[in-house]
Amino acid sequence: MKPFLLALLMAMVAQSAQAKLVTKTVEYRQGDTLLEGYLAYDDSIKGKRPGVLVIHEWTGLGPYEKKRAEQLATLGYVAFAADIYGKGVRPATPELAATEAGKYRGADRGLLRARAAAGLAQLASFPEADPERLAVIGYCFGGTAALELARSGANLRGTVSFHGGLDTPIPADALKIRGKVLVLHGADDTYVPPAQVATFQQEMRLAKVDWQMIYYGGAVHSFSNPKSGNDATKGLAYHEKADRRSWEAMKQFLHEIFAR
Repeated sequence: MKPFLLALLMAMVAQSAQAKLVTKTVEYRQGDTLLEGYLAYDDSIKGKRPGVLVIHEWTGLGPYEKKRAEQLATLGYVAFAADIYGKGVRPATPELAATEAGKYRGADRGLLRARAAAGLAQLASFPEADPERLAVIGYCFGGTAALELARSGANLRGTVSFHGGLDTPIPADALKIRGKVLVLHGADDTYVPPAQVATFQQEMRLAKVDWQMIYYGGAVHSFSNPKSGNDATKGLAYHEKADRRSWEAMKQFLHEIFAR
């Protein structure tokens, strides 16, 4: 092996060995409500870097979202998994999750936007994060929250929804969206009916948002979470190809919006 190639390889190995994934549980507030999020970043990277907010499914912040934050950190981002429900509020059954999510998905999305905004503000406050290069991604309930955060006019370069709800009580708020939008959607998702998809697309067109939507054939709701099981007839199921392809699409999207 040529000397310069050997030196380059050794430098890469040394850098990899020095890399350290830092994770922290972070308490923060929205009004009088105590929230508990999860921070992840690679401390081998020097200086500020783009930040990505991760918003959880309807069961609340848990291992799945923390894993996604860690994956984002390994890509070089500061990732913060937000807490919409409040510290210790983690519904244990689908029934409890539906009740809790319903408090935020109602006709007044103000509280949902406020909780998402609190997470974004916390992300922007970390010394490792560049407050001018921020994005949000969300899963299912979190996808809805991510889009509502964008509709609020938040300082976001991009918004990504993974199998999220697309409806909103105030479609005209799409005019406030400041960044690009990517929707990753199961083509056979019965939880988000075609009429809702069509309404969302018209909302984006009328507001002249820079948006894109990718459909994954054979995928239903919650396609990115292995804990969703494999029975698509239930409307919720993991789909390995859709999971892998949607993550790659997100990576490309983030690279695009954060390019200087």
